[in-house]
Amino acid sequence: MTTNTQHGHHRPRIAIAPNAPEVYKAMVALDAAAKKGLDPALVHLVKIRASQINHCAFCIDMHIKEARKEGETEERVYLLNAWEEAAGHYTAKEQAALALTEAVTVLTDGFVLDAVYERAAAHFDEAELAQLIALITTINAWNRFGVTTRMTPGQA
Repeated sequence: MTTNTQHGHHRPRIAIAPNAPEVYKAMVALDAAAKKGLDPALVHLVKIRASQINHCAFCIDMHIKEARKEGETEERVYLLNAWEEAAGHYTAKEQAALALTEAVTVLTDGFVLDAVYERAAAHFDEAELAQLIALITTINAWNRFGVTTRMTPGQA
């Protein structure tokens, strides 16, 4: 793995919105469509967890602030990166969504394990599961924009 000697001292690069406005508008529309029908608290947990895995400081900052503004507890936010060890703080449905979020985000083995998919399918009907997969895919795309362009936390 290559390390950046400037780690921690990143300066923003290109801004996507003004330079690729159609892509940006499409992403905003995709993001809005992907979360339809899903519990807003679950949406925030998924976005924060994927952003943690992807090391997207901008998205972590933005989604934690949004979640807190909408009533998410401080405790659930700061335990999120260890949700399996703090399982009592999350519903079974949230845990299934977080497991799927990690599997889709990392794709370590090149696929999502059947057990992880079936766990999510046990808690979400087909329409919800399709929305959840779209949500996870969308936040991963946003994270890649944020990390690649070195978006600065707090600038949302």
